[in-house]
Amino acid sequence: MAAVARDEGIRRYGAMVLRIAAVAALYYAGARIGLLQELVRGQVTPLWPPTGIALACLLLLGPAVWPGIALGALAVNAPIGPSPLAVTGIVAGNTLAPLCAFLLLRRVGFRISLDRLRDALALVFLGALLGMLISATVGTTVLVLADALGTDGFWPTWSVWWTGDAMGVLVITPLLLALRGARPPRGVRPARWLEAVVLLAGTAAVTLVATRSVASLLFLVFPFLIWAALRFQLAGAAPCSFIVSVLAIHATAVDVGPFAGDSLLTQMVTLQAFNGTTALTALLLSAIIAERNNTRRQIERVCAELADVVVRLAPDETLGTWPSRPHDGEPPEERP
Repeated sequence: MAAVARDEGIRRYGAMVLRIAAVAALYYAGARIGLLQELVRGQVTPLWPPTGIALACLLLLGPAVWPGIALGALAVNAPIGPSPLAVTGIVAGNTLAPLCAFLLLRRVGFRISLDRLRDALALVFLGALLGMLISATVGTTVLVLADALGTDGFWPTWSVWWTGDAMGVLVITPLLLALRGARPPRGVRPARWLEAVVLLAGTAAVTLVATRSVASLLFLVFPFLIWAALRFQLAGAAPCSFIVSVLAIHATAVDVGPFAGDSLLTQMVTLQAFNGTTALTALLLSAIIAERNNTRRQIERVCAELADVVVRLAPDETLGTWPSRPHDGEPPEERP
């Protein structure tokens, strides 16, 4: 028995080490991709994928994988940090922010299926807006204390950092949760697959044109987000929101489209207002539709159960008798 328990403990320990290593690798890969669209000192981007990856890993794997977040943040910031002390502070902020967001979400009973409006709102306010205040505040303060950033650049950098981390949660976390819950459906008609392909391709094409044109064309992406939420819920809305955000950020990074040509703060306000609106439209509408569908199924199930009860208690027209429970072995009485 002792040997079996020891082997089981070793297996669990090995599995946890692998999970931590996988989280660190995912965090690092997401950071390298995010840094391709850097705007401030190689550390701040309009969409910071590692925050969304970190929160999704905590929600799916549990809080024990937090060392993987710290290791990934250390691997990202060590080569580009201004000093070891600054790197330590940034890593601490990047680790605490998703961990605190996870604890807040768990406290309110968050469900990773995101099939209730309350869960979508919790992810927005607790996971993105409130939780990411920690990483932005700690990181920007550390840069100022390390003389890597002037005091006059605190608020522009802080706003970019905070909105970038928040957008990472709003865009990346729902995408990963949707992919985790996705299962190859059985018996789906080819027309359904064709609709999904057309939806994704249409979203990409329209966004590509709108984000490299004038601001008045940006509204064209919203019908696709609504289409995705109505027809596919989170499984369709999350990928479409991701496509829109990435293409809008890329257009701004290469200085084209309606968000180009302004100061950093102005760019971030307009760009993140657009990205936030598209992400909220996709997330909240998909949650509302999913909750409505769940409620309808519950009502149908209750109605079916009530119908079964009525059938069992209804009079037997063939025999002309009322079904009843036997009492003391006596047969049921006939109707008068």
